[in-house]
Amino acid sequence: MKIHEYQAKALLRAFGVPVPAGEVAETPAQARAVAQKLGGRIVVKAQVHAGGRGKAGGIKPAEDPAGAEAATRAILGLRLRTPQTPPAGILVKRVLVEEASPIRQELYLSVTLDRTRETPVAIASLAGGMEIEEVAAAQPEKILRAWADPALGFQPFQARQLAFGLGLSGDLGKTAVETILRLCRLFAARDCSLAEINPLAVTADGRLLALDAKLNFDDNALFRQREIAELRDPEEEAPLDVEASRYGLNYVKLDGNVGCMVNGAGLAMATMDIVKLAGGSPANFLDVGGGASAEQIENAFRILSSDPDVKAVLINVFGGILRCDRLAEGVITAVKKLGFTLPVVIRMEGTNMELGKAMLAESGLNFVSADGMSDAAHKAVRLASA
Repeated sequence: MKIHEYQAKALLRAFGVPVPAGEVAETPAQARAVAQKLGGRIVVKAQVHAGGRGKAGGIKPAEDPAGAEAATRAILGLRLRTPQTPPAGILVKRVLVEEASPIRQELYLSVTLDRTRETPVAIASLAGGMEIEEVAAAQPEKILRAWADPALGFQPFQARQLAFGLGLSGDLGKTAVETILRLCRLFAARDCSLAEINPLAVTADGRLLALDAKLNFDDNALFRQREIAELRDPEEEAPLDVEASRYGLNYVKLDGNVGCMVNGAGLAMATMDIVKLAGGSPANFLDVGGGASAEQIENAFRILSSDPDVKAVLINVFGGILRCDRLAEGVITAVKKLGFTLPVVIRMEGTNMELGKAMLAESGLNFVSADGMSDAAHKAVRLASA
């Protein structure tokens, strides 16, 4: 789950990470009032779940309250398009109005999960303000890392090493060490999957400030992070993604025309790969889970039928926890109830496979049976192109 920058900065502030003074505004008049309260130069920033806002016109400086009001008027209602937004962009409904900071140096700091080492890793770099992936590819020597001990967590000496590697010493170095450790504590305490400050700025007057912040959270931990779950903004997410989450389905919209329904994330990835190998393109990632009920299967079909790009459906299931006969029952019920008319290719293997295939054949519905993943993919691609 993602949250807005102003929400992320509130959490950083609660954990003692220094951030610029600022408030969110939903109207130009509110922005003017915030600017008057702050005084001095102002920055007005569009609040959407995407990076690259500055290049898209979503971040504007202002010299005074009148300028902040004008900048807000220009940004609100803008459909912001960046490399991280859908093609149609995201409508800006609120802005963050905060003090402008005189920047002497821009740094990068984040904490994320290293899945190879199975432990959190703190990442720092002198190349702040840039996409860290680009820095890692072009200048890997500028990336500093420190891995948490699985039992002890991040240690102060690791924070000191990172601060030293960033060239920070004296009082500024002490502040950097505290900031790094506090960001690590936030990452662990709030079940983050990413806690990123980019840039972490050294100001001309010697302060260390998180000028931008991105916090992503582990969806599977939201049951114990009720306050975080309440920060979710469904309007920033694709409507079908939101609909799927209500039914416990994992759904990601893609740009193809073959709708994929599978049970298990690994099988979903393999299914999308084999659709591409067959010359097609997947329309989605849709995982109904290992023990999907008939209701979940029905809801999965409802979501697929809501996507106008889907021209054929490929169901690829391994019957382990989810038995093949149970899948067949759910699919038959869903197709009849919804009046689903698109071609449906089904490949199933595992428990009660023959029974499941017999149920599909006797249903009187136009299902296409497939033997193996390759056969299923080729049939689905051909039907989607017909």
